[in-house]
Amino acid sequence: MNEEQKITYKQRYTQAKQKGVSFWPDIIYKDLLMTFGIFLFLVGLAAFVGVPLDPKADPSDSNYIPRPEWYFLFLFEFLKYVPGKLEWVGTIVIPGIAVAALFLLPFYDKSPIRYWKKRKVGLSIMGVIVLAMIGLTVRAVATTPEQAEVTVANSIREQVILGQDNYSVQCVECHGPDGEGGEILGVEGLEGVTVKSISSRDEMYTRSDQTLFAIVNYGQQDLGMPPYGLAYGGPLSKAEIEAIVAFMRYTWDDRAELPAEAAIAAPPTWEEGMIPSYEIEISKIVMRNCVSCHRPGKENNNYLMQSYQEMLTTGDNVDKNLIAGDLNSYLYQTIAGNAILDANGEVLIHQMPLTKIMKEEYIKMFEAWILNGMPETAEEAEALSATPEPEP
Repeated sequence: MNEEQKITYKQRYTQAKQKGVSFWPDIIYKDLLMTFGIFLFLVGLAAFVGVPLDPKADPSDSNYIPRPEWYFLFLFEFLKYVPGKLEWVGTIVIPGIAVAALFLLPFYDKSPIRYWKKRKVGLSIMGVIVLAMIGLTVRAVATTPEQAEVTVANSIREQVILGQDNYSVQCVECHGPDGEGGEILGVEGLEGVTVKSISSRDEMYTRSDQTLFAIVNYGQQDLGMPPYGLAYGGPLSKAEIEAIVAFMRYTWDDRAELPAEAAIAAPPTWEEGMIPSYEIEISKIVMRNCVSCHRPGKENNNYLMQSYQEMLTTGDNVDKNLIAGDLNSYLYQTIAGNAILDANGEVLIHQMPLTKIMKEEYIKMFEAWILNGMPETAEEAEALSATPEPEP
């Protein structure tokens, strides 16, 4: 490019700068194109990536840590340095002044110079502000405790599964694994009380979901049932109680048909010659029948059954509770309906569960599991099944 062409291009550039660009329609057209592109991008993220849902808002849940979106974290952190009585200054006055300063910028900054190296004061002020925002954001992320993980049921299937788990832990001890009720044994304050069935048609046909929710949430004090809602001193959130109600409705109400896409796995069934595993069969039986009592905080001889390792390594009789290949193991004997006696003939451990013996097929599964070495995973059980029996 020769000198003459350079001069020509410079003249054209100067003329274009003086003329400027029309706000309508040029700038509006470009903004519309960019806005539409961002809109399509956000739609794509929502459709193909999605956003994990949080549980429903529950004012009674003190474990929830409220936090704003990431772009407000700096203000969230800044408020920690503002005394409570002056909170309005940090939330309204200071942010209001900052926003007003941005709006009024064209009126008090009329310098024709736009080259960034010539605007040291403005860049310095903005640099300090940006660094402060970044620093406060980083500090907010680093100092805010992690939110406790919460299981969120986003479908009927997930809700029924969550409800089944919570029912097994919180309700089986008194109401039985199938809601059959009966005489309560081993529950302080309710020893010997007979509880009616909550899975009968009389109950499920005459109680709405709202009524069932209220019973679990508020309890029934006159009948000895404590409240289970967090707001009333119980352990369950509203979402967890709703899940229990969904489990009850879709399990025991023959009028409620679970959608095909929401079908859940059926309880394990016994087949002659099978070798069960803890992962597939035993864990489901234990969750359904045992965990309600064999968890921390319960009288259970310190025997916990919430995991495979707990079943093998906890309890006052840890060396006798479960022994691979030995049906004299305390756990097998008690679920088979036999009490464990001490040296004086006194009952050391009652049959388990206390209110009603397990289904025969579940007892057979425990028997096969113990006799085959108590495999933990399905792969281990399958390997045992594939091993040919030794010839006599």
